[in-house]
Amino acid sequence: MGKRKLNGSPVARMREISTWISSVLDLDELLELIIDTATRMMEAKASSLLMLDHSTKKLYFKVATGEKKDEVIKYEIDLGQGIAGYVAEKGEPLLIPDVSKDPRWYKQISETIGFETHSIACVPMAVEGDIIGVMEIIDKEDGSSITEEDMKILTVFSDLASTAISNARKINQVKQENKDLKEELGKRYQIIGESISLQHVISDAYKVANSKTSTLILGDSGTGKELLARLIHRAGPRKYKPLIVLNCAAFPETLLESELFGYEKGSFTGAVTRKLGKIELADGGTLFLDEIGEMSPAMQAKMLRVMQEGAFYRVGGRVPISVDIRIISATNREISLEVTEGRFREDLYYRLNVVQIRMPSLRERKDDIPLLANHFLSIFKQEKGTPELKISDTAMEKMLEYDWPGNVRELSNAVERAVVMGNDEEIRPEDLPISALPSQNANMNVGMTLKQAVDRFKKEYIERNLQSTQGNRSKAAKILEVQRTYLSRLITKYGL
Repeated sequence: MGKRKLNGSPVARMREISTWISSVLDLDELLELIIDTATRMMEAKASSLLMLDHSTKKLYFKVATGEKKDEVIKYEIDLGQGIAGYVAEKGEPLLIPDVSKDPRWYKQISETIGFETHSIACVPMAVEGDIIGVMEIIDKEDGSSITEEDMKILTVFSDLASTAISNARKINQVKQENKDLKEELGKRYQIIGESISLQHVISDAYKVANSKTSTLILGDSGTGKELLARLIHRAGPRKYKPLIVLNCAAFPETLLESELFGYEKGSFTGAVTRKLGKIELADGGTLFLDEIGEMSPAMQAKMLRVMQEGAFYRVGGRVPISVDIRIISATNREISLEVTEGRFREDLYYRLNVVQIRMPSLRERKDDIPLLANHFLSIFKQEKGTPELKISDTAMEKMLEYDWPGNVRELSNAVERAVVMGNDEEIRPEDLPISALPSQNANMNVGMTLKQAVDRFKKEYIERNLQSTQGNRSKAAKILEVQRTYLSRLITKYGL
Protein backbone atom coordinates (compact mmCIF):
# COMPACT_ATOMS: atom_id res chain seq x y z
CA MET A 1 0.00 0.00 0.00
CA GLY A 2 1.42 3.42 -0.93
CA LYS A 3 1.89 6.40 1.36
CA ARG A 4 -1.26 8.33 2.13
CA LYS A 5 -1.30 12.03 1.33
CA LEU A 6 -2.77 14.36 3.91
CA ASN A 7 -4.15 17.76 3.07
CA GLY A 8 -5.80 20.62 4.95
CA SER A 9 -5.29 22.08 8.42
CA PRO A 10 -3.59 20.16 11.27
CA VAL A 11 -7.02 19.53 12.82
CA ALA A 12 -8.34 18.09 9.55
CA ARG A 13 -5.21 15.98 9.26
CA MET A 14 -5.70 14.61 12.76
CA ARG A 15 -9.26 13.61 11.97
CA GLU A 16 -8.16 11.79 8.84
CA ILE A 17 -5.36 10.01 10.69
CA SER A 18 -7.81 8.83 13.37
CA THR A 19 -9.84 7.03 10.68
CA TRP A 20 -6.80 4.92 9.81
CA ILE A 21 -7.14 3.11 13.12
CA SER A 22 -10.22 1.26 11.80
CA SER A 23 -9.47 1.27 8.06
CA VAL A 24 -5.93 -0.18 8.07
CA LEU A 25 -5.69 -3.76 9.30
CA ASP A 26 -1.89 -4.14 9.04
CA LEU A 27 -0.46 -2.81 12.33
CA ASP A 28 3.08 -2.34 11.03
CA GLU A 29 1.81 -0.30 8.08
CA LEU A 30 -0.39 1.79 10.35
CA LEU A 31 2.45 2.58 12.76
CA GLU A 32 4.65 3.61 9.83
CA LEU A 33 1.89 5.93 8.58
CA ILE A 34 1.51 7.49 12.02
CA ILE A 35 5.20 8.10 12.66
CA ASP A 36 5.85 9.30 9.11
CA THR A 37 2.98 11.80 9.28
CA ALA A 38 4.04 13.01 12.72
CA THR A 39 7.56 13.63 11.38
CA ARG A 40 6.28 15.62 8.40
CA MET A 41 3.79 17.66 10.42
CA MET A 42 6.45 18.70 12.93
CA GLU A 43 9.16 18.99 10.23
CA ALA A 44 11.55 16.85 12.27
CA LYS A 45 14.87 15.49 11.01
CA ALA A 46 14.14 12.02 12.39
CA SER A 47 11.71 10.17 14.57
CA SER A 48 11.19 6.71 16.04
CA LEU A 49 8.68 4.51 17.80
CA LEU A 50 10.13 2.13 20.37
CA MET A 51 8.24 -0.79 21.91
CA LEU A 52 8.89 -2.09 25.42
CA ASP A 53 9.55 -5.80 25.86
CA HIS A 54 8.37 -6.39 29.43
CA SER A 55 10.11 -9.76 29.71
CA THR A 56 13.59 -8.43 28.88
CA LYS A 57 13.04 -4.85 30.14
CA LYS A 58 14.37 -3.52 26.86
CA LEU A 59 13.12 -1.01 24.27
CA TYR A 60 13.49 -1.93 20.61
CA PHE A 61 12.96 0.26 17.56
CA LYS A 62 9.68 -0.72 15.89
CA VAL A 63 9.62 2.13 13.34
CA ALA A 64 12.19 4.80 12.51
CA THR A 65 12.51 7.68 10.01
CA GLY A 66 15.46 9.80 8.90
CA GLU A 67 18.60 9.20 6.93
CA LYS A 68 19.97 6.67 9.45
CA LYS A 69 16.72 4.73 10.01
CA ASP A 70 18.05 1.43 8.66
CA GLU A 71 20.97 1.53 11.10
CA VAL A 72 19.22 2.79 14.23
CA ILE A 73 16.50 0.14 14.02
CA LYS A 74 19.09 -2.55 14.88
CA TYR A 75 19.65 -1.19 18.42
CA GLU A 76 18.02 -1.88 21.78
CA ILE A 77 17.90 0.29 24.89
CA ASP A 78 17.58 -0.86 28.49
CA LEU A 79 14.57 0.36 30.46
CA GLY A 80 15.73 3.52 32.25
CA GLN A 81 18.65 4.06 29.85
CA GLY A 82 18.84 7.33 27.92
CA ILE A 83 15.98 9.74 27.26
CA ALA A 84 13.69 7.07 25.76
CA GLY A 85 14.45 4.61 28.56
CA TYR A 86 13.75 7.24 31.19
CA VAL A 87 10.37 8.18 29.65
CA ALA A 88 9.38 4.50 29.39
CA GLU A 89 10.36 3.86 33.00
CA LYS A 90 8.78 6.97 34.53
CA GLY A 91 5.85 7.36 32.17
CA GLU A 92 6.51 11.09 31.87
CA PRO A 93 7.12 13.07 28.65
CA LEU A 94 10.41 14.90 28.20
CA LEU A 95 11.46 17.86 26.04
CA ILE A 96 15.24 18.21 25.99
CA PRO A 97 16.37 21.40 24.13
CA ASP A 98 20.08 20.48 24.38
CA VAL A 99 20.90 16.81 24.95
CA SER A 100 24.60 17.60 25.64
CA LYS A 101 23.57 19.30 28.86
CA ASP A 102 21.29 16.50 30.09
CA PRO A 103 22.91 13.69 32.15
CA ARG A 104 20.21 11.24 30.97
CA TRP A 105 21.38 11.50 27.34
CA TYR A 106 22.73 8.17 26.00
CA LYS A 107 24.97 9.24 23.11
CA GLN A 108 26.43 5.89 22.09
CA ILE A 109 23.85 5.16 19.35
CA SER A 110 24.15 8.64 17.75
CA GLU A 111 27.94 8.53 17.78
CA THR A 112 28.08 4.97 16.43
CA ILE A 113 25.82 5.62 13.45
CA GLY A 114 27.16 9.14 12.88
CA PHE A 115 23.94 11.05 13.47
CA GLU A 116 24.39 14.36 15.26
CA THR A 117 21.60 15.08 17.75
CA HIS A 118 20.82 18.39 19.46
CA SER A 119 17.29 18.18 20.84
CA ILE A 120 14.73 15.45 21.56
CA ALA A 121 11.05 15.33 22.40
CA CYS A 122 9.87 11.99 23.79
CA VAL A 123 6.42 10.90 25.04
CA PRO A 124 5.23 7.59 26.51
CA MET A 125 2.71 5.23 24.88
CA ALA A 126 0.29 3.45 27.21
CA VAL A 127 -2.56 0.95 27.01
CA GLU A 128 -4.94 0.84 29.99
CA GLY A 129 -2.32 2.53 32.19
CA ASP A 130 0.56 0.22 31.23
CA ILE A 131 3.53 1.71 29.37
CA ILE A 132 4.07 -0.17 26.10
CA GLY A 133 6.71 2.10 24.48
CA VAL A 134 7.64 5.64 23.52
CA MET A 135 7.59 7.98 20.52
CA GLU A 136 10.32 10.56 19.94
CA ILE A 137 11.34 13.20 17.41
CA ILE A 138 14.89 14.48 16.93
CA ASP A 139 15.71 18.05 15.91
CA LYS A 140 13.86 20.28 13.47
CA GLU A 141 14.85 20.38 9.82
CA ASP A 142 15.29 24.16 9.86
CA GLY A 143 17.46 24.07 12.99
CA SER A 144 14.83 25.70 15.21
CA SER A 145 13.96 24.40 18.66
CA ILE A 146 11.32 21.77 19.36
CA THR A 147 8.42 23.53 21.04
CA GLU A 148 5.72 22.70 23.55
CA GLU A 149 3.25 22.80 20.63
CA ASP A 150 5.29 20.02 19.00
CA MET A 151 5.03 18.05 22.24
CA LYS A 152 1.25 18.33 22.14
CA ILE A 153 1.15 17.08 18.55
CA LEU A 154 3.54 14.25 19.38
CA THR A 155 1.32 13.25 22.33
CA VAL A 156 -1.71 13.03 20.02
CA PHE A 157 0.20 10.76 17.64
CA SER A 158 1.40 8.68 20.58
CA ASP A 159 -2.21 8.18 21.67
CA LEU A 160 -3.16 7.17 18.13
CA ALA A 161 -0.36 4.61 18.00
CA SER A 162 -1.31 3.26 21.44
CA THR A 163 -4.93 2.87 20.34
CA ALA A 164 -3.87 1.09 17.15
CA ILE A 165 -1.70 -1.34 19.09
CA SER A 166 -4.46 -1.92 21.64
CA ASN A 167 -7.01 -2.63 18.90
CA ALA A 168 -4.62 -5.00 17.15
CA ARG A 169 -4.07 -6.91 20.38
CA LYS A 170 -7.81 -7.19 20.96
CA ILE A 171 -8.36 -8.43 17.40
CA ASN A 172 -5.61 -11.02 17.79
CA GLN A 173 -7.07 -12.09 21.13
CA VAL A 174 -10.51 -12.52 19.57
CA LYS A 175 -9.00 -14.47 16.66
CA GLN A 176 -7.18 -16.76 19.08
CA GLU A 177 -10.30 -17.21 21.20
CA ASN A 178 -12.28 -18.06 18.06
CA LYS A 179 -9.60 -20.54 17.03
CA ASP A 180 -9.62 -22.14 20.48
CA LEU A 181 -13.41 -22.23 20.47
CA LYS A 182 -13.51 -23.88 17.05
CA GLU A 183 -11.00 -26.48 18.22
CA GLU A 184 -13.04 -27.11 21.35
CA LEU A 185 -16.27 -27.35 19.37
CA GLY A 186 -14.51 -29.64 16.92
CA LYS A 187 -13.66 -31.98 19.79
CA ARG A 188 -17.19 -31.80 21.16
CA TYR A 189 -18.78 -32.50 17.78
CA GLN A 190 -16.28 -35.11 16.65
CA ILE A 191 -17.51 -38.51 15.54
CA ILE A 192 -15.35 -41.06 17.34
CA GLY A 193 -14.96 -44.61 16.11
CA GLU A 194 -13.15 -46.97 13.76
CA SER A 195 -15.75 -49.72 13.38
CA ILE A 196 -16.66 -50.82 9.87
CA SER A 197 -20.31 -49.84 10.29
CA LEU A 198 -19.37 -46.29 11.35
CA GLN A 199 -16.82 -45.91 8.57
CA HIS A 200 -19.50 -46.82 6.03
CA VAL A 201 -21.73 -44.09 7.47
CA ILE A 202 -18.95 -41.48 7.37
CA SER A 203 -18.09 -42.48 3.80
CA ASP A 204 -21.72 -41.95 2.77
CA ALA A 205 -21.77 -38.59 4.56
CA TYR A 206 -18.78 -37.34 2.56
CA LYS A 207 -20.42 -38.51 -0.67
CA VAL A 208 -23.53 -36.39 -0.10
CA ALA A 209 -21.72 -33.42 1.45
CA ASN A 210 -20.86 -31.74 -1.84
CA SER A 211 -24.43 -31.67 -3.10
CA LYS A 212 -27.61 -29.89 -2.05
CA THR A 213 -29.39 -33.25 -1.81
CA SER A 214 -31.81 -33.61 1.10
CA THR A 215 -30.59 -36.26 3.50
CA LEU A 216 -32.59 -38.24 6.05
CA ILE A 217 -30.62 -39.64 8.98
CA LEU A 218 -32.21 -42.55 10.82
CA GLY A 219 -31.13 -44.11 14.08
CA ASP A 220 -32.02 -44.63 17.70
CA SER A 221 -31.82 -41.78 20.21
CA GLY A 222 -28.29 -40.97 21.26
CA THR A 223 -26.52 -42.49 18.27
CA GLY A 224 -25.12 -39.17 17.05
CA LYS A 225 -27.46 -38.12 14.27
CA GLU A 226 -26.78 -34.42 14.87
CA LEU A 227 -23.03 -35.06 14.79
CA LEU A 228 -23.43 -36.67 11.38
CA ALA A 229 -25.46 -33.69 10.16
CA ARG A 230 -22.69 -31.36 11.34
CA LEU A 231 -20.11 -33.48 9.52
CA ILE A 232 -22.09 -33.29 6.27
CA HIS A 233 -22.37 -29.51 6.64
CA ARG A 234 -18.67 -28.98 7.46
CA ALA A 235 -17.48 -31.21 4.62
CA GLY A 236 -19.51 -29.41 1.95
CA PRO A 237 -19.37 -26.06 0.13
CA ARG A 238 -21.82 -24.52 2.63
CA LYS A 239 -19.42 -24.90 5.56
CA TYR A 240 -18.82 -21.13 5.78
CA LYS A 241 -22.55 -20.48 5.97
CA PRO A 242 -24.70 -21.16 9.04
CA LEU A 243 -25.84 -24.56 10.25
CA ILE A 244 -29.14 -24.01 12.05
CA VAL A 245 -30.41 -26.80 14.29
CA LEU A 246 -34.04 -27.20 15.33
CA ASN A 247 -35.50 -30.03 17.39
CA CYS A 248 -39.08 -30.42 16.17
CA ALA A 249 -40.04 -32.34 19.31
CA ALA A 250 -39.08 -29.44 21.58
CA PHE A 251 -41.97 -27.16 20.57
CA PRO A 252 -45.76 -27.40 20.36
CA GLU A 253 -47.16 -26.78 16.88
CA THR A 254 -47.85 -23.04 17.29
CA LEU A 255 -44.39 -22.30 18.66
CA LEU A 256 -42.73 -24.58 16.11
CA GLU A 257 -44.26 -22.51 13.30
CA SER A 258 -42.83 -19.31 14.79
CA GLU A 259 -39.44 -20.95 15.29
CA LEU A 260 -39.31 -22.19 11.72
CA PHE A 261 -40.84 -19.30 9.82
CA GLY A 262 -40.42 -16.33 12.15
CA TYR A 263 -43.10 -13.68 12.49
CA GLU A 264 -43.93 -10.07 11.70
CA LYS A 265 -44.38 -7.37 14.32
CA GLY A 266 -47.96 -7.34 15.59
CA SER A 267 -48.88 -10.69 14.04
CA PHE A 268 -50.06 -11.92 17.45
CA THR A 269 -50.13 -10.79 21.07
CA GLY A 270 -46.56 -10.47 22.29
CA ALA A 271 -45.05 -10.03 18.81
CA VAL A 272 -43.60 -6.61 19.63
CA THR A 273 -40.91 -6.86 16.96
CA ARG A 274 -40.10 -8.86 13.85
CA LYS A 275 -38.35 -12.18 14.43
CA LEU A 276 -36.44 -14.17 11.85
CA GLY A 277 -37.15 -17.89 11.82
CA LYS A 278 -34.71 -20.78 11.56
CA ILE A 279 -35.37 -21.20 7.83
CA GLU A 280 -34.42 -17.60 7.11
CA LEU A 281 -31.37 -17.78 9.38
CA ALA A 282 -30.17 -20.85 7.48
CA ASP A 283 -30.27 -19.09 4.09
CA GLY A 284 -27.21 -20.13 2.10
CA GLY A 285 -26.41 -22.83 4.62
CA THR A 286 -27.97 -25.92 6.16
CA LEU A 287 -31.14 -26.45 8.19
CA PHE A 288 -31.02 -29.54 10.39
CA LEU A 289 -34.47 -30.69 11.51
CA ASP A 290 -34.10 -33.20 14.31
CA GLU A 291 -37.02 -35.45 15.29
CA ILE A 292 -38.81 -34.64 12.03
CA GLY A 293 -41.27 -37.45 12.77
CA GLU A 294 -42.78 -35.34 15.57
CA MET A 295 -43.98 -32.66 13.14
CA SER A 296 -47.76 -32.28 12.91
CA PRO A 297 -49.57 -32.84 9.56
CA ALA A 298 -50.22 -29.09 9.22
CA MET A 299 -46.56 -28.25 9.72
CA GLN A 300 -45.57 -31.04 7.34
CA ALA A 301 -47.66 -29.37 4.62
CA LYS A 302 -45.97 -26.01 5.21
CA MET A 303 -42.54 -27.60 5.21
CA LEU A 304 -43.33 -29.38 1.95
CA ARG A 305 -44.12 -26.01 0.34
CA VAL A 306 -40.74 -24.63 1.40
CA MET A 307 -38.99 -27.60 -0.19
CA GLN A 308 -41.05 -27.39 -3.38
CA GLU A 309 -40.93 -23.64 -3.93
CA GLY A 310 -37.86 -22.50 -2.00
CA ALA A 311 -39.97 -19.79 -0.39
CA PHE A 312 -42.12 -19.20 2.70
CA TYR A 313 -44.11 -16.57 4.58
CA ARG A 314 -43.38 -15.32 8.05
CA VAL A 315 -46.27 -15.68 10.47
CA GLY A 316 -48.45 -12.66 9.77
CA GLY A 317 -46.47 -11.86 6.63
CA ARG A 318 -47.78 -11.30 3.12
CA VAL A 319 -44.54 -11.19 1.17
CA PRO A 320 -42.92 -14.49 0.15
CA ILE A 321 -39.30 -14.86 1.23
CA SER A 322 -37.00 -16.90 -1.00
CA VAL A 323 -34.28 -18.99 0.60
CA ASP A 324 -31.47 -21.27 -0.54
CA ILE A 325 -31.13 -23.98 2.08
CA ARG A 326 -30.03 -27.54 2.29
CA ILE A 327 -32.24 -29.64 4.56
CA ILE A 328 -30.91 -32.49 6.63
CA SER A 329 -33.49 -34.22 8.80
CA ALA A 330 -33.35 -36.97 11.38
CA THR A 331 -35.70 -39.20 13.33
CA ASN A 332 -35.58 -42.16 15.67
CA ARG A 333 -39.05 -43.24 14.55
CA GLU A 334 -39.84 -45.93 12.01
CA ILE A 335 -40.59 -43.19 9.50
CA SER A 336 -41.49 -45.56 6.66
CA LEU A 337 -44.07 -47.14 8.97
CA GLU A 338 -45.35 -43.66 9.86
CA VAL A 339 -45.85 -43.02 6.14
CA THR A 340 -47.58 -46.38 5.60
CA GLU A 341 -49.99 -45.70 8.46
CA GLY A 342 -50.72 -42.15 7.30
CA ARG A 343 -49.08 -40.23 10.13
CA PHE A 344 -46.39 -38.70 7.95
CA ARG A 345 -46.92 -37.22 4.47
CA GLU A 346 -45.60 -39.47 1.76
CA ASP A 347 -44.70 -36.56 -0.54
CA LEU A 348 -42.67 -34.84 2.21
CA TYR A 349 -41.02 -38.14 3.09
CA TYR A 350 -39.79 -38.56 -0.48
CA ARG A 351 -38.54 -34.96 -0.52
CA LEU A 352 -36.58 -35.50 2.68
CA ASN A 353 -35.46 -39.04 1.88
CA VAL A 354 -33.46 -38.46 -1.32
CA VAL A 355 -30.47 -39.96 0.48
CA GLN A 356 -30.91 -42.02 3.61
CA ILE A 357 -28.15 -42.76 6.11
CA ARG A 358 -28.67 -44.87 9.21
CA MET A 359 -26.53 -44.27 12.29
CA PRO A 360 -25.67 -47.63 13.88
CA SER A 361 -26.56 -48.15 17.51
CA LEU A 362 -23.72 -48.51 19.99
CA ARG A 363 -24.41 -52.23 20.46
CA GLU A 364 -23.70 -52.58 16.71
CA ARG A 365 -20.28 -50.97 17.07
CA LYS A 366 -18.99 -52.22 20.40
CA ASP A 367 -15.43 -52.09 19.07
CA ASP A 368 -15.75 -48.30 19.37
CA ILE A 369 -16.66 -48.31 23.07
CA PRO A 370 -13.04 -48.07 24.37
CA LEU A 371 -12.29 -45.20 21.98
CA LEU A 372 -15.47 -43.36 22.92
CA ALA A 373 -15.09 -43.96 26.65
CA ASN A 374 -11.51 -42.65 26.68
CA HIS A 375 -12.51 -39.68 24.52
CA PHE A 376 -15.20 -38.66 27.01
CA LEU A 377 -12.81 -39.35 29.88
CA SER A 378 -10.25 -36.92 28.42
CA ILE A 379 -12.91 -34.19 28.31
CA PHE A 380 -14.45 -34.69 31.74
CA LYS A 381 -11.24 -35.32 33.69
CA GLN A 382 -9.85 -32.07 32.30
CA GLU A 383 -12.94 -30.24 33.50
CA LYS A 384 -12.62 -31.80 36.95
CA GLY A 385 -8.85 -31.35 37.12
CA THR A 386 -7.87 -35.02 37.52
CA PRO A 387 -5.43 -35.56 34.61
CA GLU A 388 -4.20 -38.95 35.87
CA LEU A 389 -7.64 -40.55 36.03
CA LYS A 390 -8.04 -43.69 33.93
CA ILE A 391 -10.61 -46.42 33.31
CA SER A 392 -9.90 -49.72 35.04
CA ASP A 393 -9.92 -52.94 33.03
CA THR A 394 -12.90 -54.27 34.98
CA ALA A 395 -14.89 -51.08 34.32
CA MET A 396 -14.11 -51.31 30.61
CA GLU A 397 -15.25 -54.96 30.59
CA LYS A 398 -18.53 -53.90 32.16
CA MET A 399 -19.01 -51.25 29.50
CA LEU A 400 -18.32 -53.76 26.73
CA GLU A 401 -20.86 -56.21 28.18
CA TYR A 402 -23.62 -53.62 28.46
CA ASP A 403 -26.07 -53.06 25.56
CA TRP A 404 -26.31 -49.24 25.88
CA PRO A 405 -29.98 -48.60 25.03
CA GLY A 406 -29.22 -44.87 25.28
CA ASN A 407 -26.29 -45.32 22.90
CA VAL A 408 -23.39 -42.84 22.76
CA ARG A 409 -25.29 -40.24 24.79
CA GLU A 410 -25.77 -42.74 27.62
CA LEU A 411 -22.09 -43.71 27.47
CA SER A 412 -21.06 -40.05 27.70
CA ASN A 413 -23.32 -39.50 30.72
CA ALA A 414 -22.04 -42.67 32.38
CA VAL A 415 -18.40 -41.61 32.00
CA GLU A 416 -19.16 -38.10 33.23
CA ARG A 417 -20.92 -39.47 36.31
CA ALA A 418 -18.03 -41.85 36.98
CA VAL A 419 -15.49 -39.03 36.76
CA VAL A 420 -17.48 -36.89 39.19
CA MET A 421 -18.27 -39.66 41.68
CA GLY A 422 -15.08 -41.72 41.38
CA ASN A 423 -11.94 -41.72 43.54
CA ASP A 424 -9.83 -39.52 41.19
CA GLU A 425 -7.44 -42.42 40.44
CA GLU A 426 -9.38 -44.85 38.31
CA ILE A 427 -12.95 -45.51 37.25
CA ARG A 428 -14.25 -48.72 38.82
CA PRO A 429 -17.25 -50.83 37.78
CA GLU A 430 -19.31 -49.57 40.70
CA ASP A 431 -18.77 -45.96 39.55
CA LEU A 432 -20.70 -46.63 36.35
CA PRO A 433 -24.49 -46.02 36.51
CA ILE A 434 -25.30 -49.09 34.42
CA SER A 435 -26.68 -52.49 35.31
CA ALA A 436 -24.31 -55.42 35.40
CA LEU A 437 -26.35 -57.43 32.91
CA PRO A 438 -27.09 -56.30 29.35
CA SER A 439 -30.62 -55.19 28.72
CA GLN A 440 -31.71 -56.82 25.50
CA ASN A 441 -35.13 -55.15 25.51
CA ALA A 442 -34.18 -51.81 27.07
CA ASN A 443 -35.56 -49.84 24.15
CA MET A 444 -38.85 -51.78 24.02
CA ASN A 445 -40.85 -48.96 25.54
CA VAL A 446 -44.18 -49.46 27.29
CA GLY A 447 -46.95 -47.65 25.42
CA MET A 448 -46.21 -49.05 21.97
CA THR A 449 -48.92 -50.78 20.04
CA LEU A 450 -48.40 -54.48 19.53
CA LYS A 451 -47.67 -53.89 15.84
CA GLN A 452 -45.04 -51.26 16.69
CA ALA A 453 -43.43 -53.61 19.20
CA VAL A 454 -43.39 -56.47 16.68
CA ASP A 455 -41.92 -54.21 14.02
CA ARG A 456 -39.26 -52.97 16.43
CA PHE A 457 -38.35 -56.54 17.34
CA LYS A 458 -38.20 -57.58 13.67
CA LYS A 459 -35.97 -54.66 12.81
CA GLU A 460 -33.54 -55.29 15.66
CA TYR A 461 -33.47 -59.03 15.08
CA ILE A 462 -32.75 -58.58 11.37
CA GLU A 463 -30.05 -56.02 12.25
CA ARG A 464 -28.33 -58.46 14.59
CA ASN A 465 -28.39 -61.24 12.01
CA LEU A 466 -27.05 -58.99 9.27
CA GLN A 467 -24.31 -57.88 11.64
CA SER A 468 -23.38 -61.47 12.45
CA THR A 469 -23.17 -62.30 8.72
CA GLN A 470 -21.25 -59.12 7.85
CA GLY A 471 -24.18 -57.93 5.78
CA ASN A 472 -24.54 -61.11 3.70
CA ARG A 473 -28.29 -61.24 2.96
CA SER A 474 -28.27 -64.82 1.66
CA LYS A 475 -26.68 -66.13 4.86
CA ALA A 476 -29.00 -64.02 7.02
CA ALA A 477 -32.08 -65.25 5.10
CA LYS A 478 -30.93 -68.87 5.60
CA ILE A 479 -30.55 -68.32 9.36
CA LEU A 480 -33.97 -66.64 9.54
CA GLU A 481 -35.48 -69.36 7.30
CA VAL A 482 -37.08 -66.81 4.94
CA GLN A 483 -36.69 -66.10 1.24
CA ARG A 484 -33.90 -63.68 0.38
CA THR A 485 -36.36 -61.51 -1.59
CA TYR A 486 -38.62 -61.27 1.47
CA LEU A 487 -35.66 -60.29 3.63
CA SER A 488 -34.76 -57.58 1.10
CA ARG A 489 -38.29 -56.18 1.32
CA LEU A 490 -38.05 -56.11 5.15
CA ILE A 491 -34.66 -54.36 4.94
CA THR A 492 -36.22 -51.70 2.73
CA LYS A 493 -39.29 -51.39 4.91
CA TYR A 494 -37.30 -50.83 8.09
CA GLY A 495 -34.76 -48.54 6.46
CA LEU A 496 -31.79 -50.80 7.18
